[in-house]
Amino acid sequence: MKLNELRDNEGARKGRMRVGRGIGSGKGKTAGRGQKGQKSREGVAIKGFAGGQMPLHMRLPKRGFNNPFGKDYAEVNIGMVQKFIDAKKLDGKKDISEDALRACGLVRGGKDGVRLLGKGEITAKAKFVVAGATKGAIAAVEKAGGSVEVTAPKPEKTDEKAD
Repeated sequence: MKLNELRDNEGARKGRMRVGRGIGSGKGKTAGRGQKGQKSREGVAIKGFAGGQMPLHMRLPKRGFNNPFGKDYAEVNIGMVQKFIDAKKLDGKKDISEDALRACGLVRGGKDGVRLLGKGEITAKAKFVVAGATKGAIAAVEKAGGSVEVTAPKPEKTDEKAD
C-alpha cells in the first residue's frame, strides 16, 4: 500500500443533509423544525433562557474580589533557578535579570515583571535583578553569597498637608 492509495472506508464519511428541498427528500417544507414557534425561525438564541425563571448562572453566588490595582508578576523559585544554573541553561556569573530568565525559558507571562520566591535551595553566588522578591528568597540568596536588587518602584507616600 502506498500513501497515495489511502482512502476512507466506504460509508465512513456521510454527506450533509440538504433540507427544504421537497417532500420526497424527507426533510422538505419545514426542514425538520416542526411547526411555527420561536425554534422554527431563524436567529434563535435561547441557551441560557429558563422560561422567565432566573437563569442558573445568575442564581449562583459570586465569590472573591478582583483587585484592579493588583500586580501581575511572573513567579520563579530559587530552586528552579539553581537547577537551570546546574544544567548550564543559565549563566550564574552574569546578572540574572528578567530578560535572562525569559531567554532560558524559566519564566513566561507576568506583565509587571518577575518575582523571586524562596522555595528550594540555591548554592550559586548570583546577582538577581528582579521586580520583586520575598524576604525568604532574599535571605537564601544572600546566605549563598549573592545579592538581590529589586527594581519595582516603591509606592509613594502622599502628604495630606502638601498643596
